[in-house]
Amino acid sequence: MIHQSLTEKILKVCFEVSNELGCGFLESVYQKALLIALGEAGLKVQSQPPLKVMFRGQTVGDFFPDIVVEDVVLLKLKAVKSLMPEHLAQVMNYLKVTGLEVGFLINFGNPKLEYRRFGNRFLITM
Repeated sequence: MIHQSLTEKILKVCFEVSNELGCGFLESVYQKALLIALGEAGLKVQSQPPLKVMFRGQTVGDFFPDIVVEDVVLLKLKAVKSLMPEHLAQVMNYLKVTGLEVGFLINFGNPKLEYRRFGNRFLITM
């Protein structure tokens, strides 16, 4: 599995945040808590780094992923009752555009933390 030790560390921190805060807050609360906890775990984090969507060499849009960890793992946070297909598609599109290898969709909206791990199927290896 790509970046296994890093992703295990990230998930451990996500579970810590979930256990400490519980469910019922806005995504922004979990994002701020994760930024603190990931930093305390010694990880390099970026909050909503601005990224461009390119098409034929032209910028056609901007997006701001919730968190990028160690420049290789993208985190998309949700605080909803249930994840929808469009949430999963959003993470896959983010990975496609960024070229990052791994992404997580993390849902804090229930008493039990829910997550999905994605590999970037759009990467071309030589």
